[in-house]
Amino acid sequence: MRIGLLAHDSKKKLMQNLCIAYKGIFSRNDIYATGTTGRLIQDVTNLKIHKYLTGNLGGIEQLSSQIEHNQIDLVIFLREPLTGIHDQSTQILEMCDMHNIPIATNLASAELLLKSLDRGDMEWREMYK
Repeated sequence: MRIGLLAHDSKKKLMQNLCIAYKGIFSRNDIYATGTTGRLIQDVTNLKIHKYLTGNLGGIEQLSSQIEHNQIDLVIFLREPLTGIHDQSTQILEMCDMHNIPIATNLASAELLLKSLDRGDMEWREMYK
């Protein structure tokens, strides 16, 4: 499966910790991440990560394009909900909704999706390919 990862600045440490905790699951899948998030994850896990540009320099658009072309199976987007700012990253939420891609926006839903992936519950995504 192809997993997209991105995190707002205030959630990058949480994303690193999530990837450390679930390194076994991540290592069996293809990981795509925006530039800074991908680099930070790679630094602490040594996972192979396909890195896009930094989010605000085009990484969001690169990930959105892969979602639109059905090249991502699951997205974990740890975001800061209290900013009140609707930046370009809301495009990811919209694209996942439009293209029926499971997305987690907090730690609880991220863990549920990762455990579901590990159990094989995401095999239905193969029908979309």
